[in-house]
Formats: sequence, C-alpha cells, structure tokens
Amino acid sequence: MDDYHQNTFQLVAEASKSLNLLEEKEINAILEAIAKETESKMYYILAENQKDLQRMDKSNPKYDRLLLNEQRIMDIVKDIRNVASLPSPVGKALMQETLPNGLKLSKVTVPFGVIGIIYEARPNVSFDVFSLCLKSGNACILKGGSDARFSNEAIIDLIRNVLDSNGINPNVCTLLPNDRTATEALMNARNYVDLIIPRGGQELINYVRENSRIPVIETGAGVCHTYFHKDGDIKKGKNIITNAKIRKVSVCNSLDCLVIDRERLDDLHYLCEDLDKKDVIIYADKHAYEALFSYYSYDQLKKADDKSFGTEFLDYKMSIKTVTDIEEAISHISKYSSKHSEAIISEDTEAIKLFEKMVDAACVYSNASTAFTDGAQFGLGAEIGISTQKMHARGPMALEELCTYKWLIDGNGQTRS
Repeated sequence: MDDYHQNTFQLVAEASKSLNLLEEKEINAILEAIAKETESKMYYILAENQKDLQRMDKSNPKYDRLLLNEQRIMDIVKDIRNVASLPSPVGKALMQETLPNGLKLSKVTVPFGVIGIIYEARPNVSFDVFSLCLKSGNACILKGGSDARFSNEAIIDLIRNVLDSNGINPNVCTLLPNDRTATEALMNARNYVDLIIPRGGQELINYVRENSRIPVIETGAGVCHTYFHKDGDIKKGKNIITNAKIRKVSVCNSLDCLVIDRERLDDLHYLCEDLDKKDVIIYADKHAYEALFSYYSYDQLKKADDKSFGTEFLDYKMSIKTVTDIEEAISHISKYSSKHSEAIISEDTEAIKLFEKMVDAACVYSNASTAFTDGAQFGLGAEIGISTQKMHARGPMALEELCTYKWLIDGNGQTRS
C-alpha cells in the first residue's frame, strides 16, 4: 500500500474513535443539518449529477440508478431525517448475567469502527451509507464508481462541510479517488478498516470477495424468481409478476425468472399481458415459448438458452421456466438463485409451507412481489444493502446490522484459581 492511501486510512481510523464520544442528540442534529443543506444545495447536486448523466447512454440499465431529480433528492432528505428519528443501535444490552463468582457480564452492542463501501453508479448510496454509519457510530470510506464521479464528489463535499461546521472531524466520511488502485488499497487496509460491503452486480461482488483481506458482507446481486404454482390465483399472479418485473428494472429485487407449472401454461399469456405492453423481452423455454407464440409480440419473444437462467438482467428482460411440479420448481430455483428474494404464488397452504422451508434465500415471499425487499419497506429506515450471505446479517441491512458487540465484565477483586 502506498503512503497516500495508508495516510488516508489512518486518518479515518483515528477520526472514527471520536464518534464514540458523541451523544445521540448530537448525531441527530448533524443528520438534520445535512438534510437541510441537501435541500439548500439541491440544484447544485442535480447539476453535478447531470455531468455524469451526459456521459452515459440512456439505454444503459444503470442510467436510472445514476439519475437524480428533485423528487429523488427530497426522498433522500426524507430518508436522512427518518434515520435521525430511529433509536440508536449502540449501547444495547443483549445479555446481562451475574456469575456464581460475582462477576457481572454484559454483552453490549458497539460500532464496527470503520466501514468501507465499494459501489457502482448509485449516488443515493453516498447519502444512505453516511447516514446509517453516523447513526451507528461508524466512520465510512466510500469508493464509488467512475460513472457517478461528479455526483459523489458533490455529495461528500456537502457532508464533510456540514461535519466540519459542527465540530466533527470530516475524515469520518471519506471518498476515495476514482481509480482501481484505491479499491485494491481499501481491500488490503487490514489495520484500519473493519468491514467492507460491496454494492453492485455479481461481477463486483465476486471481485471484492475474492480479493479482500478484510471481512466482507456480500450484498446487492439478485437473481430473483417468482413461481406460479398450479393453484395460483391468476389475478394476484398477474399483478405480482408485473410489479416485480417493471416497477423498477434496475434494482436487485426485480424479477428475473418466472417459473410456472406446466398445467397453468394456458394462463401464461394473461400473466404476461402487461409485460408485453411495457416491451419486456422474454426468454422462454420450449413449452412457454409455444404457449406465448400466438399472443406475445413476436420481436420481444425469444427462445431461452443456457444463459437465460441465473442471469440478473437489470433491464426490461425476463426468462420463463416451465416445471412439472413444486419439487422441480424448488430445484430450479436452488440451482440458479443468488439467495436474495424468491416468491411463490399459490392458494395451497401446504405448497407455501414447503416452498418456505425448502427455498434458501434471505427473503422468501408468498403471494407478494419481491419488490418489497428493501430496508425502508421493512421499517428499518434507509438500508446499506441486502445481504445474501448467512454470517452476521441476512436480508436488508440497516442500523442494527452495522453493529457488533463486546463483553463488559465488572468485578470486585475476583481472581481465577
């Protein structure tokens, strides 16, 4: 690691310790000040965001992620204030006990310390990450994608100015330069960074997991399935499938593969009717292709191949897999799932119970859209990501998941024999 990056990480690590001395009301006041400053500087942020947008083709699925507008800025402001209103996750007693020898044990939540975030073209993440990290007593090191360079620089400058004016070391929120060496340095900053969270596609997550020397929580990549069971309600199914696919195609909880029982193929054209109107390209297996051929737009209906399954499309695209029964559906999902969000549409209680038991994912739905996999929708406030692993955190990660714990042992002169 070169001197520049080592010095940067050392300054953040040192600054993080000062957060332990802040009272919750002080943190809330800083978040409110950032919310107000964001409202005040809205058009400056939008102007910088426009510089990024001008460098990206509008047909790129990442364009919508990169886009900021007045409504999205106001939603960000609302999220910041919502985080401020939430109770602090720090200092909670998870367990208290007095041992026979008189030692008093307490298991208490504490911040991780310094959290590194590596993310792609999502400038809103800069606000979300900082808000959640500050509220949970963590410093953050941000490594954004080059696509959002101007947006991220404007946002982090705003945050650091507010911190400085409130007497808080601005190094608790640090944006790294837009180059690969910064990413590599962050993944190797073992003495300074406690946790790394990548947010982006599978390629980014794989790269971070395979190269980081610091503990990683995998978030973001979502290959999401919805299974229309033989006893599924057709109206519920149509609404759920449509919402899961087209509400927002560039997010990790959007539908990638519809799995359908063979005996319900006659209903497939109805289930996909609204997708056709939105120009969704469907990659259908043999049976689904035949069922849709006379109904779905010819130029939007394609024959599926091996690459059609297990793909996170992040676009107006979706695959369809036909199965003979629920066991085959579960097997298909098990093979191709990223363990993010999976759903079943059925009126059969036993089928739902079997699906919930056998499908291995962070979020398993029955008769609802996977679009609900979101920290705010779960009542957690703005999320830092959706964890698809099983260690420490799983599903939407918010304030509580940004804490670890330590043991406090109070004695009165006890010694061990």
